[in-house]
Amino acid sequence: MGSFSIWHWLIVLVVVLLLFGRGKIPELMGDLAKGIKSFKKGMSDDDAVAADKPIDGKTVEHKSDEVR
Repeated sequence: MGSFSIWHWLIVLVVVLLLFGRGKIPELMGDLAKGIKSFKKGMSDDDAVAADKPIDGKTVEHKSDEVR
């Protein structure tokens, strides 16, 4: 009951093909691949912008001679 047989998967495949058609599925996969590529490009662009950004020169100086 917990696992599907080959007949269940074949029926699901037929229903998906009837709903989307043969030509629509490769088109959807291509759009998904383009979306993933653009997401990865956007993430690498963010990393490149962060690496190019100059680091602020303000630092906190600690004096070891101070008595608390």
